[in-house]
Amino acid sequence: MSSYKITNYSKMKAKELGVIIKPSSRKNKKIDVFKGNKRVASIGAMGYTDYSTLRKTDKTLAEKKKKSYHARHKNNNKAAGKYAKSILW
Repeated sequence: MSSYKITNYSKMKAKELGVIIKPSSRKNKKIDVFKGNKRVASIGAMGYTDYSTLRKTDKTLAEKKKKSYHARHKNNNKAAGKYAKSILW
């Protein structure tokens, strides 16, 4: 079970997408994304920051990193990339 604490920001974003999120069962990931009872992706590598947690401590830096993340991943249409960009960033 993951030691990552899912933020309210991520819960809100998941709800907007119509998916359910839970702490990941994979030790190297933060969140498992479910549609119905089926896991569709495991997102967020442990050891890396994300917008949902960074914004609590430094909003200016969080916005800068979010912009950079979106630019790097603008063409990522795979499920994990799509959900990571939408839920964590």
